[in-house]
Amino acid sequence: MSQNIESVCIIDDDNIYINLLTKIIELKRLSESVIVFKNGKEALDYFLETIDNTIQPEVPQVIFLDLNMPVMDGWEFLNEFSKIKDKIRDKIDLYVVSSSIDSRDIERAKAIDVVDDYLTKPIKLDVFEKILA
Repeated sequence: MSQNIESVCIIDDDNIYINLLTKIIELKRLSESVIVFKNGKEALDYFLETIDNTIQPEVPQVIFLDLNMPVMDGWEFLNEFSKIKDKIRDKIDLYVVSSSIDSRDIERAKAIDVVDDYLTKPIKLDVFEKILA
């Protein structure tokens, strides 16, 4: 079975959640690879490198971004990523994934141009499969 999505990126500091998503992706063969970052700074540095290098590192087609992380949280990442997204050659779909059900968080995230949707943890398997289909 060939995947439609070559690479998925998870930006989250929760090891259990990361392991669960990674295992689902592998078992369901939803993507060829998974790139994981523990905070927004690690991820932002990686994406800045894709802009600065003539040899392109792997650019994920889908990002699942947590909001609450150490070093650089999801909000800070979104602010910085919004500034550089147009410089990245490939199209990236970005989903904010949070346990917060606060309508202010949901509205704030959906108002940011680079955000495709806001998903509440845990992501239902059918929603996850639909995104990666």
